[in-house]
Amino acid sequence: MKLKLATLALSALMAAAPAMAELVYPSLSYRTGAYAAGGIPFADGYADYFTLLNERDSGIGGVKAKVIECETGYSTEKGVECYESTKGEGALVYQPLSTGITYQLIPKVTADGIPLHTMGYGRTSAANGKVFSNVFNYPANYWNGASLAINHLLDINGGDIKGKKVALLYHNSAYGKEPIRTLEELAKKHGFELSLLAVDHPGQEQKSQWLQIRREKPDYVLMWGWGVMNQVAIQEAVNIKFPMENFIGIWWSGSENDVLPAGEAANGYKALTFHNVGSDFPVFADIQKYVVDAGKAAGAGDQIGTVLYNRGLYAAMLAAEATRKAQELSGKAQITAADMRDGMEALEITEERMAELGMPNFGPSFKVSCANHGGPGTGAVQQWDAAAKEWKLISDFGPSDMDVIQPLIDEDSMAYAKENNITPRECN
Repeated sequence: MKLKLATLALSALMAAAPAMAELVYPSLSYRTGAYAAGGIPFADGYADYFTLLNERDSGIGGVKAKVIECETGYSTEKGVECYESTKGEGALVYQPLSTGITYQLIPKVTADGIPLHTMGYGRTSAANGKVFSNVFNYPANYWNGASLAINHLLDINGGDIKGKKVALLYHNSAYGKEPIRTLEELAKKHGFELSLLAVDHPGQEQKSQWLQIRREKPDYVLMWGWGVMNQVAIQEAVNIKFPMENFIGIWWSGSENDVLPAGEAANGYKALTFHNVGSDFPVFADIQKYVVDAGKAAGAGDQIGTVLYNRGLYAAMLAAEATRKAQELSGKAQITAADMRDGMEALEITEERMAELGMPNFGPSFKVSCANHGGPGTGAVQQWDAAAKEWKLISDFGPSDMDVIQPLIDEDSMAYAKENNITPRECN
C-alpha cells in the first residue's frame, strides 16, 4: 500500500513534465563484428524494454525514453568515440557491454558526471563507491562469478575440492583476466590446483589449449569467453570427450548462441547467471503486445526469452527503476545525469517491486549504497538441456565468498585511488 501511494504521489509530481522532454539512454551496441551474436540480442532487449515503457506507460514519470544506439563493433576505440559523440545529448547512463570500453570510460564519466553501469562485467573493484563515485556494477561482478563457480564445485563435491585440478580458459583481454586473482586466492583457501589457459581474440584457434587440457586432465574447466570463443571451446570439449557437466562458463559464456552449434553433444554444459531464465514472466506478454505485435521491436522479435535478450531487458529495467528513484529524489521529471547517479546510488530493488513490473523472481532483491555500488553478488547455475533446447536453473541463487572478495576489492580500489590522486568519499 505504501509503495502504491508513493507511486501515485510521484505520478502527480511528474504530471507537469514538459511535453517534449526526453530521457536519453545511449546504447553502445555492437550489431557487427566478431561478437555481434551476443551484442544483438542484448541491444534488442535493452531497447524493447524502454519501448514497452513508452507505449504502455507513456514513458517514465510521464517522460518518454529515447535510446540512442551507437555501433562500436566491440572496439574500444569506437566505444570511446560513441561516448564522446552522444554524451552531449542528455545521456543519463552508459552501458558499454565491454570491459575494454569500460576501463577507458571510467575516468571520462567521472570527470563528466555521468553514471556508468557495467552489469556483471567491467572493473570489479568499481563496486567500491567510495572511490568510483560514478561507476556501478550491481547486482554481481566477475569476482563474485569466480567464487560462485567454486561454490558450485564445493556443492557437488561435499564441500571438499582439495587436490582437484581446475583450469581457467579465458579470453586474453582485460575481461578474461578479471577472475584470475580471485581464483588464485580461492585456490589457496580450498586447496585446489589452478591452471591458466589464455585464448587470443576472437577465439577461433584453441587446438593447443584443448590438447593441454586433454594431456593434463583437469577435473573441471571454467571459461571466461565471449562470442565465437565459447562455441569453439564447447566443440573442442566435445572433440576430446571432456565431460560437459564439468565445464562451467561465466554468465557471458552461457547463451543459446554458445551451445546450439554443438547440437546434442552440448547437453549438460553449465554456466553461471545473475538473473532467471526463459520467458515465463508477465513482462514478456506485454512486450509481445505493445512492442513486437505493434511493429516496434528493435529486432525481429524472435529473441524474447533468450539469455542475452533477457539480460538486456534486465539492464534496462534497472536503469528505468534508477530513473524513477532519481525523479523521486529530485522532485522533477526531466532529470540530469547527476540526478541519475544519485538515483542509482539510492536504488532498492524489492521482490514486491519486481512482481509489480511483471518480473517476479527474475533477479535478486538488493540495495545500492554510497559505499557499495556492486550489489549482493549472488548468482545461480544454469544447465543446458539439449533435448528441450533451453537453459534450466539447477541451483538456488546463493552468495559469493565476500571474505575473500571484499579485501581484494578494497586493495585494488585503493591502489586505483592512489594512482589517480582520488580522495575516497566519506560514506555514512
